[in-house]
Amino acid sequence: MPEKDQIRSHVYDGIQEYDNPMPGWWVMLFWGCIFFALPYWIYYESGVPGRTIYDNYNEAVADNLRLQFEEIGELKLDSATVYQYMNDPKWLKVGESVFEMHCVACHGAKGEGKVGPNLTDDYWIHVKEIGDIAKVVEKGANGQAMPAWGNRLHPNEIALVASYVASLRGSLPAGSGKAPEPNAKKIPAWQAPAGAAEKTENSSP
Repeated sequence: MPEKDQIRSHVYDGIQEYDNPMPGWWVMLFWGCIFFALPYWIYYESGVPGRTIYDNYNEAVADNLRLQFEEIGELKLDSATVYQYMNDPKWLKVGESVFEMHCVACHGAKGEGKVGPNLTDDYWIHVKEIGDIAKVVEKGANGQAMPAWGNRLHPNEIALVASYVASLRGSLPAGSGKAPEPNAKKIPAWQAPAGAAEKTENSSP
């Protein structure tokens, strides 16, 4: 019997085994995995940018936002900006997409209110004028009830979603959404800040 086909002396359930060495390719693959694992682990855990799908996704999103907002630059989070883009259908759609992605779970698909307050009526807690909406989105309110989005959204996304929220006011019949919060107060209709009308005329069609 050839040397490589030697049979081991033990028997288990009537079965005997050959005493052959591991195939060479298997041994090489085994050691190759070990030598590959150490530098890969160092690379992955060292925080090198772009090492994960999540990093690549964030980079792609940032590039998309940069290209998308080249036309309007970086917006200010003030009343004039929010009012201006509330009347700009093109950019209002961008605000709507931000709302659908981040706000629907608490405020409802139409802003009617769920866990969060109704955004379609005239009763607000932290908002006295239209620009306050952007401040609440940026900095949050009521502790963690309304989280701050300033470190998670681009300033333009905050401004545009604030414009979209402002546009929801009066969009549903009275009484069809969630009842006002107990400490909410009725506020006047949105007022056009000085210079907002001129900016709106010069904005994108």
